Amino acid sequence: MLCQLGACQFTVAPFNMHETDHEAGASFASHEVLGRMPDLEFVGEAAETWTIRGRLFPERFGGLGEMANLHAMRRTGSAQFFMRGDGVPMGWVVIERVTEKSTYIGPNGVGRVIEFEANLKRSGSPNAAGIFNALMDIFR
Repeated sequence: MLCQLGACQFTVAPFNMHETDHEAGASFASHEVLGRMPDLEFVGEAAETWTIRGRLFPERFGGLGEMANLHAMRRTGSAQFFMRGDGVPMGWVVIERVTEKSTYIGPNGVGRVIEFEANLKRSGSPNAAGIFNALMDIFR
C-alpha cells in the first residue's frame, strides 16, 4: 500500500500514485515598529496541504471504481483519515479538488491513460456521526 485516504487505498495497481507534494507553514502577525523591521508574532499553524498525483491504465488494470470512490468522498465534503503507506498517520483531511486528464481515448470514450491529481487540506477530526454519514454517502 502506498497510502490510504478514507475508503481509497492507493496501491501499485490498479489505483496508484506516483508523486506527492506536502506543504506546511506557520502564520505570523506583523506589528509595525517605527525605525526598524516589523516584529513578527507567531499565531499558529498555517494551512497544511497535500497533492497526490497518479496514473491509471483502466484497460489493463482497472481503477475507475476507485476513482469514482475518490469523487464520492470529495462530494460529501467530510473529513477523511489520511495515512502514509508505512503506517504513519497524516491526520484528517478534506478533498478540495480532483482533476483528471484522459489521453489515448478508446472506442468506448474512456482514456487508456488517465492522469489525476487530488488536492487535500488538513482539517479537524469529525465526530462519530460525521464519520458514519461520510461512509454511508460513499457507498450509496
